[in-house]
Amino acid sequence: MTDLAERPRTLAPPPLVYAAGLGMSWWLERVVPLGFTPSGLLLQGGWVALAISFALMLWAALTIWRHHTTVNPYKGVSSLVTSGPFSFSRNPIYLADVIAYLAVMVLMGTIWPLFFAPLVWVVMRYAVIAHEEAHLTAKFGDVYTEYCQRVRRWI
Repeated sequence: MTDLAERPRTLAPPPLVYAAGLGMSWWLERVVPLGFTPSGLLLQGGWVALAISFALMLWAALTIWRHHTTVNPYKGVSSLVTSGPFSFSRNPIYLADVIAYLAVMVLMGTIWPLFFAPLVWVVMRYAVIAHEEAHLTAKFGDVYTEYCQRVRRWI
């Protein structure tokens, strides 16, 4: 057992959680089609949403690196980042992942990812975020608790 102040006990690799939902959706679309043909504004919206998600992810990663800490959910952080995108979301990278997940759903032209979205959310919330929050609470105590009162988990 690890000391929570040392590192989180993250149970699932975050990018793979979203990729698994999309992968299962892609496979099910081949078996039981629930597709649509994205065109016009919907298609453009999917690409714009994907670009926004990548921009948010990059902004969050650069903010973390400027504070000389890690984006790795299996390693302990060295500082609490509360600026940049972390001033409006405690999980801007995971928020970007959700936006990308929905954008890819549109670009794939299937609604199957919506069926997996609750499972993806549960895994992220309880196998990843809960462990990261426990680590941050153990490491930063009241400072992190006050931050949580000021800034919402998602948006």
